[in-house]
Amino acid sequence: MIVSLYRNNDTCSLIVFEHLDARSPTPLYAQIANRIRVGIAAGELRPATPLPSVRHLAAQLRVNPATVVQAYRDLETDGFVEMRQGSGTFVREVAPDRRARERAQQATVLVREMLARAGHIGVSLQELQVAIAEEIGVATS
Repeated sequence: MIVSLYRNNDTCSLIVFEHLDARSPTPLYAQIANRIRVGIAAGELRPATPLPSVRHLAAQLRVNPATVVQAYRDLETDGFVEMRQGSGTFVREVAPDRRARERAQQATVLVREMLARAGHIGVSLQELQVAIAEEIGVATS
């Protein structure tokens, strides 16, 4: 399932939820919040951008509205969004260093996921290093 968040005019797709996994050990609310954090850290979601209503996003993702509420609350606690009673949820201004820290944390998560997947299919660390070096154009010795 692929679900996108849109700007007010519904013409520009900003964020895609394509990897929500109900069987993951990571709760759905955390997966939702994480994807929105990534969008904010990457600059896909700008300050003051409204997020979809709880009901709308819950319906799109086919989850309980309480799941979306928890995701939005976590984001508010972390300073990424502001929830305004009766108005909605909006992206907050996030300092560049905070956005950089979030991107670094996401890079660590990606590396851990890659290492785990490589281990499951029997790819050695050396094979992985060679493949990465080739992909980014770095010579290995």
